[in-house]
Amino acid sequence: METMTGDFVRIFDTTLRDGEQSPGATMNTGEKLTIARQLEVLGVDVIEAGFAASSEGDFDAIRQVAAAVREPVVLSLSRTRGPDIERALAAVAGAARPGLHVFIATSDIHLRHKLMMTREQVVEAAVWAVERARQHVDHVEFSAEDASRSDPDFLCEIFAAVIAAGATVCNVPDTTGYAIPEQTTALFRRLRTGIPGGDRGVWSAHCHNDLGMAVANSLAAVAGGARQVECTVNGIGERAGNTSLEEVVMALRTRHDVFGVDTHVRAEHIFAASRLLSQVTGIAVPINKPIVGDNAFAHEAGIHQDGVLKYKLTYEIMRPEDIGRATNTLVLGKHSGRHAFVDRLRSLGLFHDELDVNEAFAAFKALADRKKSVYDEDLVAIVARKSSHVAERYELAGFECASTSEGPPRARVRLRIAGQEIEQEASGDGVIDATYAAIGQALASVGDHVPALDRFDVKSITRGADALGEVSCLVREEGRVALGQASHTDIIQASAAAYVAALNKLAWLRAHRPGEDDPHGP
Repeated sequence: METMTGDFVRIFDTTLRDGEQSPGATMNTGEKLTIARQLEVLGVDVIEAGFAASSEGDFDAIRQVAAAVREPVVLSLSRTRGPDIERALAAVAGAARPGLHVFIATSDIHLRHKLMMTREQVVEAAVWAVERARQHVDHVEFSAEDASRSDPDFLCEIFAAVIAAGATVCNVPDTTGYAIPEQTTALFRRLRTGIPGGDRGVWSAHCHNDLGMAVANSLAAVAGGARQVECTVNGIGERAGNTSLEEVVMALRTRHDVFGVDTHVRAEHIFAASRLLSQVTGIAVPINKPIVGDNAFAHEAGIHQDGVLKYKLTYEIMRPEDIGRATNTLVLGKHSGRHAFVDRLRSLGLFHDELDVNEAFAAFKALADRKKSVYDEDLVAIVARKSSHVAERYELAGFECASTSEGPPRARVRLRIAGQEIEQEASGDGVIDATYAAIGQALASVGDHVPALDRFDVKSITRGADALGEVSCLVREEGRVALGQASHTDIIQASAAAYVAALNKLAWLRAHRPGEDDPHGP
């Protein structure tokens, strides 16, 4: 493995791969590019952009991310199979710093019930894959899937073999969130000291949050010698999620007295990255989420308020400004000019060369005409909306709705479907239900499938009577799930737009990810 230069913890971000496996969090290529650019601004060391062999859509997204960012290493996940490796190599070929992430399961549970392979066969496959990858790229990471439930002796054997084969990073995943911190620290110490060459290279932790210990286990791995942590923004991911990037970064920074290491992450961009991902995926940040939740720096108790007013450190171990969370987020209004708009985007880390500034500024002015004040969260929403560069099958052309005490609410909707305008009217249990029913009738009239609505959420993302209302809805169709999100000062219009956005994501999934080969990964 490669020798460490300087003692720091690398941040390996898998938001675009493992994070995207969170139900409904599928991103199209334009959205992945927006998040990848934000991750580069944030200063992550490695971006895992996807699993190239899973679909044409994922392959294309990895290829475009690889070409768009220059500083981070860009990886594709790959199984220990020839076609997977060839596809992954092709996807990252245009990267300034390309790499491959090769994995195979090592626990007896996986070997017997999933792979149907012997330990010897697994070692052979791992070594072959690492050697094949190293013929083309210098950065090759090997992951022993389900390592926390694997025999430690076998882990020593397989990691020794892949190190000899040329692996530059060895990852020890807690795939099922089964580990506890004390065991994690002990395992990393054993692997680092019990394998020839193990004390010279980069060891990595990839933890899931099934028991709520992903961050604790990742920090325990650092205490045991790990110098890379694999995580996602907001901790998104399948099941209970992944290790939260912002929590690990700020824990290492705040408790430097304990860990003695830091990261390369520019923490002042954490809050903007969190909000941008939430807007793109439609997955809301819980209000009590550490670091980035709405209540993370809020103080309600009188004693706490009194202490903070006298001296902030009485109840705050971090400053909101440290993560880019300004105490005064009121920045712009309808009289603000283009220069002030762009300057604020830059300060939030949201500006990049590919952003259509004219289009974004026009959206800002339109919003400023409806609202007295425009907040940072509004700007994040604008950039997120402009990140999707996909031809849309469905377009909301207009709607009317009415609710009275004399009868059921009714809605009339005009929907463009592949350029053809359809108008339908329906009643429902409330104006939103009526609006969704009318949209469903429009789909059915042209023979399109009407998906099931699994979840509907609404919240305010800015303050005041003219606040932006944000709506997220999750729809399901034949095993596919898609999250649609929209924001508007009119909550009915936001609800209709969110549903249409979800329908467009389903249409994109049908076209770009039919019969997707999902490896799950570490």
